Amino acid sequence: MHFLPKTIREDETLALRREGYTFIQKRCDALRTDVFETRLMLRKAICMRGAEAAELFYSRGKFTRVGAMPVTVLKLLQDFHSVQLLDGDAHRHRKAMFLALSGPDQSARLSSLFEEEWRELFRTQSSQRIVLFDVARLLLTRAALRWAALPLGEVERRTREFSEMIESTGSVGPRNWRAQILRARSERWARRIIRQTREAHPGGPPRSVVETIALHRDLQGHLLDTATAAVELLNVLRPTVACARFIVYAAKYLHENPSVASRIRAGDESYLHAFVEEVRRISAFFPFVGGRVLEAFTWNGVAFPSGAWVLLDLYGTNHDARIWTRPNELMPDRLLAREPTPFEFVPQGAGETSQTHRCPGERLTTELIKVAVRMLSAMTYTVPLQDLSVDLSVIPALPKSGFVLTEVRPA
Repeated sequence: MHFLPKTIREDETLALRREGYTFIQKRCDALRTDVFETRLMLRKAICMRGAEAAELFYSRGKFTRVGAMPVTVLKLLQDFHSVQLLDGDAHRHRKAMFLALSGPDQSARLSSLFEEEWRELFRTQSSQRIVLFDVARLLLTRAALRWAALPLGEVERRTREFSEMIESTGSVGPRNWRAQILRARSERWARRIIRQTREAHPGGPPRSVVETIALHRDLQGHLLDTATAAVELLNVLRPTVACARFIVYAAKYLHENPSVASRIRAGDESYLHAFVEEVRRISAFFPFVGGRVLEAFTWNGVAFPSGAWVLLDLYGTNHDARIWTRPNELMPDRLLAREPTPFEFVPQGAGETSQTHRCPGERLTTELIKVAVRMLSAMTYTVPLQDLSVDLSVIPALPKSGFVLTEVRPA
């Protein structure tokens, strides 16, 4: 059995807050290992990176997500009883519902609605100064509500609530408390929607996104309780709005790489897809994901005791120089030359989506970013002097200005 490298003895929570996305990567490099032990939030933690580690972490039956995330983060991003906290057959059964909602037809419909919202806004917003991050969040919320067959009457409120759930995940204190209040307000709204949907449904198969969730039955044939169905409705809507972050990154890289924008304007769909996937790989989105060991096992000579808390470095794996040549550079052509394995390319988790806890909404994410990239490539606008730097100590990270556009002209 191998000796498990350890960092300094004291708790490294403050170091994690200082270093953010690069915390695990830096220690792996310093210790010359892909797995080490440290202490975070007064708990022992085993940290891992790399494709081999991702394959282990997403292998069936070795880890659970229960107890693997701080409650303040869990309540904002997933909440109790959500699909992410299920294991085994129960997880795969509910995951199938999410996969149905992110299939080709649903992805095309959501993308079409997003494009409609984008065109309508910019048809009337010529010569305006806009912050793309703010605009994208509003447009994505409108598109997501329409896609789910939900009312638009409080769209600004929903946008604020969904956004704060995302933006406050790495915060502590008053901002996180405020986000928890907004999350509770969203859950009350979602529970009301679920109850109304069930009362109004005439029978037969579901006809919309909200009906699919409201009428979903577990393995025992029971409807989800109202609170759980409401949580899962939010777990469809909130990640859709989170795509705004990738859209801002895409706009930044288009601005910094004019030749990329030219190829996309020329209508090269394969290159567009490669560009969007490269944006997802290189951008700071999810830093890492946590799990707890179900039963003790040994991997590569390292012992993983039962109940151990394990963190897999998603950002570090996506920037692993053993996998990606010049990993910090945007190089879309690399994804035309070679298709990475599902354990090398891990912006939203690893492995086979239907069988693991990998995010089921990746197709939706990719297609929404494509819409935004097409629209941005066809529009004319000015990018004034601004701070587009990304502070990797901030989770979740974003170009600081949110990407300001002026003198905007529609396609």
